[in-house]
Amino acid sequence: MSAALLSLEGVHTHIGAYHILHGVDLDIPDGELTVLLGRNGAGKSTTLRSIMGLWQASAGTIRFDNNQIGGAGVRARTPDIVHRGIAYVPEDMGIFNDLTVAENMLLAARGARRMADIDGDRLKWLFELFPALKKFWLYPAGALSGGQKQMLAIARAIIEPQRLLLVDEPCKGLAPAIVQNLVDAFNELKRARTTILLVEQNFGFASQIGDSAAIMDNGRIAHRSSMADLVADKATQERLLGFSTGTGH
Repeated sequence: MSAALLSLEGVHTHIGAYHILHGVDLDIPDGELTVLLGRNGAGKSTTLRSIMGLWQASAGTIRFDNNQIGGAGVRARTPDIVHRGIAYVPEDMGIFNDLTVAENMLLAARGARRMADIDGDRLKWLFELFPALKKFWLYPAGALSGGQKQMLAIARAIIEPQRLLLVDEPCKGLAPAIVQNLVDAFNELKRARTTILLVEQNFGFASQIGDSAAIMDNGRIAHRSSMADLVADKATQERLLGFSTGTGH
């Protein structure tokens, strides 16, 4: 396993009166794709939002590249975290439906005032990852299918080179054919050595792209292993995820 690019140590997060994270310990290896699994309400999305400073961790430490970016004694500002090279694709994708695909991409390209300012080689690479974006470049983003919007959300997050990509539930509600397109795209991002932390419920998808896996339960990390070991571990699947790949799920 590579050295950790991102580390969470004893992270607690409260949202109002609710104590959501109860001491999360998690290392994200540099250059690998880590999948964060767990039942609904386990704390997966809260973990991503705490990393991004959208919700403030009330205890523990969050370190990125050996620098503390959140936790006790640090008032994390999301723009500062983004500027360190961390991109975030939320579950709702955050697409501007009334803007074109091109305009959505331009907004995400730091320092670009017009399309000609965007790195042409980077844009070409993104079109190879997500060909639908080139086809619908001048269409309103709201006219895209759910899968195409997800592709736009991911492409927008990486229009600038990033050190870490956080993605929340990219497969939610997508048809199997579109899910396979995302498998291909994430595997290409892995070949480019992009470090990724992915929250996902679709175990079949996760098992095709994950290098390592962590399972959350009641606001804590309850299991950590390679993805290959988790795929073979039917007992842990049953205990922490409520199913086993050996039972046809």
